[in-house]
Amino acid sequence: MEGTTIKKSTSRKVFLVFDYVLMIAIALICIYPFWYVLCYSFSDTALASINSPTFLPRGFTLANYKEILTLDGFFHSLLISVLRTVIGTAASVFCCSFLGYLFTKGKMPGRKLLYRFVIVTMYINGGMIATYIVMKAYGLLNTFWVYILPGMISAYNMVLIKTYIEQLPPSLEESASLDGAGYTTCFFKIILPLSKPIIATVIVFVAVGQWNSWFDNHIYTRANESLTTLQYLLYNYLNEAQRIAEQLKSASSSTDVTQAVAAISPKGVRMTITVLASLPIFVVYPFMQKYFAKGIMVGAVKG
Repeated sequence: MEGTTIKKSTSRKVFLVFDYVLMIAIALICIYPFWYVLCYSFSDTALASINSPTFLPRGFTLANYKEILTLDGFFHSLLISVLRTVIGTAASVFCCSFLGYLFTKGKMPGRKLLYRFVIVTMYINGGMIATYIVMKAYGLLNTFWVYILPGMISAYNMVLIKTYIEQLPPSLEESASLDGAGYTTCFFKIILPLSKPIIATVIVFVAVGQWNSWFDNHIYTRANESLTTLQYLLYNYLNEAQRIAEQLKSASSSTDVTQAVAAISPKGVRMTITVLASLPIFVVYPFMQKYFAKGIMVGAVKG
């Protein structure tokens, strides 16, 4: 009996060691591409072109970041991206959560029909041309609101929030209703505070989508350069990395500046732009991580 127990314990230890090694290896495989891009962005391109950085930068330098941050329109585009992310995320989370809450109410007129209409939008799309015509008809072209209004309702996010709200004990809202609380009061005082996990999950989804979005800028606001987002600006720079590298070098007049930009190359520009575009999401995500797993699991139990 003792021998059997020892054998099971040993096999368990072997399994745990194999499990940890496998998980660490998978984690490293996922993390390393980002680490490589980060190291290359801080590397002297002349050295990195000879021997690519493996785990540490080759000839640490901030020249890439210094020159990219001084490109025309960078900080204005950053402001536009921040505004659309903050406003768009707040508007979308509020609308999706309130609509999801309303769809949990059996007394809502036309609830089933309206709910099915919303769900259909997950599978059927009017297409780019029809969407463009709609945006033009509403006068949203070349306006900031074209970034906000189309994304205020997301069927997927609404379903997640609705499902999560249905998991909450109905007695809480019933007791508040007996005290005279209406739907709005119950939503803000009871439902929202109890829905933090799923709300945080939706915030991550919407914020990442808003921050990374560039195609709507390309389609709807090209005529208004003041509405250029950071992602679209960096997208253009990414496609013109060779020209930018040459432009930065040719614009340098002093010896010190020339030496500073000597290491700039198209690949260095691309790596730096990738880091700058991804950094805000990497900074924000850890604060939402504790809610993310719980919210997505509980909110997806049933549809």
